[in-house]
Amino acid sequence: MESTSPVLFVEIDNDEYKLIVGVIKENGNFKLIHLKKIKNDIHNNTNFKDNFPFKTLKDNIYTLEQNLNYVFKTVTLVINDLHCSVINLTGFKKLSGSQLSKEDVIYILNTLKSKLLENEKQKKILHIFNSEFFLDKKKFENLPIGLFGNFYSQELSFFLIENNDYENFENIFNDCNLKINKIISKKFLDGVKTIRNNHNLETFFKIEIKKESSEVIFFENSSLKFFQSFKFGANTVISDISKIIALKKETVENILFSSDFSKNLENELIEERFFDNHNFKKIKKKLITDIAQARIQEIAEIILLENINVKNFLKKDPVIFLTINDLSNLKCFKSIYKESFSKKSEKEIIITKNLNIEEIYESAYQLVQYGWKKEAVPIVKEKKSLIARFFDLFFN
Repeated sequence: MESTSPVLFVEIDNDEYKLIVGVIKENGNFKLIHLKKIKNDIHNNTNFKDNFPFKTLKDNIYTLEQNLNYVFKTVTLVINDLHCSVINLTGFKKLSGSQLSKEDVIYILNTLKSKLLENEKQKKILHIFNSEFFLDKKKFENLPIGLFGNFYSQELSFFLIENNDYENFENIFNDCNLKINKIISKKFLDGVKTIRNNHNLETFFKIEIKKESSEVIFFENSSLKFFQSFKFGANTVISDISKIIALKKETVENILFSSDFSKNLENELIEERFFDNHNFKKIKKKLITDIAQARIQEIAEIILLENINVKNFLKKDPVIFLTINDLSNLKCFKSIYKESFSKKSEKEIIITKNLNIEEIYESAYQLVQYGWKKEAVPIVKEKKSLIARFFDLFFN
């Protein structure tokens, strides 16, 4: 029997937003019952609320509620590419031979959080991840609470959003009579699903080549430690081929979809059927693969191989997942992408498909309900009254 209470998610990025609704089945799995995509343009976040299609959102939510005969009270917001950032910080505590306690860990967490917000006054923390733990220079997989030592250090990764964006989101959904119960990074969500799909894998790069843009994320010990977006994608390869062989992009894509580029192409020509009778040119297929190889190698260098931002992460010898969203690039140049991104790395590049949206939002639901094993929550010690302390002693 399925849950009678639908769950609402709204995913927002610079190009579109999605309304996603699911119900929880008896076995605990998430079943997608509604998905709607709406074009969006919030590249200029200075006038975020003016650029955001607020009325369309409100109308769509109202229509959705009418169709489901259900009024939503809360929403989980999933955000992507909205001026977010990740900062990695390390805190430490001298133990002088004593046990590491929970209070020591809380002290480090709250100290780093406070110092970060002092320097990043215009930002708000969305996620905090426990990245690495060292006791007397020995690395531990989990918090070594209860062990004795002299010096403890802990690395934490903070995922930040602009205060203005956060406040705008709250205002927008308040106007829709919805309370935001959690805001989740789409990059974090994609990484979590990758971990769940690959048992015991906790450290990896995930690279996505979209049509007009690309991105790389890095997870270490199941913690999001880095991401970077790029304003180029698979369409750059098509554009290069189009310019050099002087054919329209649409013609190039038709050639790539319809021709075989997997065999020996040394002397094979593009078929005449792709040209107008008066415009036929003798173009070798190998020229197209050579053009693609040059551009794809450059893409691999910018995103990963020569990217100074990921240099230290590459030393950790992580698994590298690569998703190519453009079907013509995936069909014809898959082996070139693998070869280009695997240079300087002994790891084989694993080509993956786009994650299933139902599976992604099942993970999102699990995150909202149960949290994530490496996500930390800062704890603030509250001053308690005498009577509150009495009740604590009495009942605990």
